[in-house]
Amino acid sequence: MEYIENHGKEGGCIFCNALNGSDGPENLIVHRGHQAFVILNRYPYTSGHLMVVPFPHKATIEELDPAVRAELMELTSLSMSVLRTVYHPQAFNLGANIGEAAGAGVKEHVHLHIVPRWIGDTNFMSSLGDTRVLPELLQDTYQRIRTGFDQ
Repeated sequence: MEYIENHGKEGGCIFCNALNGSDGPENLIVHRGHQAFVILNRYPYTSGHLMVVPFPHKATIEELDPAVRAELMELTSLSMSVLRTVYHPQAFNLGANIGEAAGAGVKEHVHLHIVPRWIGDTNFMSSLGDTRVLPELLQDTYQRIRTGFDQ
């Protein structure tokens, strides 16, 4: 509960705000590329839920330069490799919610989700109770994944 109470809505774009800070457990950026970065989802579906975000503040993928789109895919691939090493998932969900009608939580700054998955990872809490249970603190997830990128 303390975590939720201490992480209210901030003004401006959450991704642009994160870019302006030093990388660490506070802004959750685990890796920066040349034109995009990898950040933990503050409200993850599973431990290790990452997002790959372009530096340019654009609402859709087609607004990005080809080089930025290419780096998004390269960082997605690298992120999956790190997650395989750190968490040993059995599968992944990859996706983007582009636009309000698609369910985008941050509709003004396009980003890709990478969600590691395991057989049986949806339990009665998430199915019936509309509640997610994560086996580790977000700060611990940050340290594990950051170490994976540094290797």
